[in-house]
Amino acid sequence: MSNIRKAFTNGKAFIAFITCGDPDLETTAAVVRSAVENGADLIELGIPFSDPTAEGPVIQGANLRALSGGVTTDKVFSLVKELRRDVSVPMVFMTYSNVVFSYGAERFISTCHEIGIDGLILPDLPFEEKDEFLPLCKQYDVDLISLIAPTSENRIAMIAKEAEGFIYVVSSLGVTGMRSEIKTDLASIIKVIRENTDVPCAIGFGISTPEQAKKMADLSDGAIVGSAIIKLLEKHGKSASEYVGEYVKSMKDAIG
Repeated sequence: MSNIRKAFTNGKAFIAFITCGDPDLETTAAVVRSAVENGADLIELGIPFSDPTAEGPVIQGANLRALSGGVTTDKVFSLVKELRRDVSVPMVFMTYSNVVFSYGAERFISTCHEIGIDGLILPDLPFEEKDEFLPLCKQYDVDLISLIAPTSENRIAMIAKEAEGFIYVVSSLGVTGMRSEIKTDLASIIKVIRENTDVPCAIGFGISTPEQAKKMADLSDGAIVGSAIIKLLEKHGKSASEYVGEYVKSMKDAIG
């Protein structure tokens, strides 16, 4: 069983996204631990990139703050190594293909395996080009996580059949960010996924309230939240871990 599957064995999964190094790596470590203590089942760690095309202004801001603070891929790897001393929930990286290429794909993916990263999400990697990284991911036992968006339409079944770890279902068109409501017909997307795979799926993009999280988790196997957590980091800075913990607890309690 992929380690990522463990995130979905404790009821509906709550997945927390955190940009590494915003405002600094010590705060990131404290926030990750606080999120896990309060019920986060899986942690998505964003490796900062200067041109994060899938991100809205909130997470773009976090990327810029982290980069201007001197965060590098190597420093993020060291952070994960330190976290893995006591954090056992699955952890995945979310970053961009260019970050992996510029580091050296094999060096990057083999290091993920060494430090205990379970999966990799690359939002700018088209399904048709995943063979760029998939053989290395298989070799080093790192799940390459597929995204399915409202525009995937007749490709949903094809993507689902080859998915591993979990499927990241993008709730809405556009970039990440909080939305007052999510209008996509997600039920029909999930139906096609379920018909083609038993890999769990979680919904992200635009979820910020416990009510939204419950609605999304009722449809799928879990909810992914990023911008709302980054907002707390933006507001509280180095003392954000306590606030993130409270927020995560309210979200996990809502989805059950």
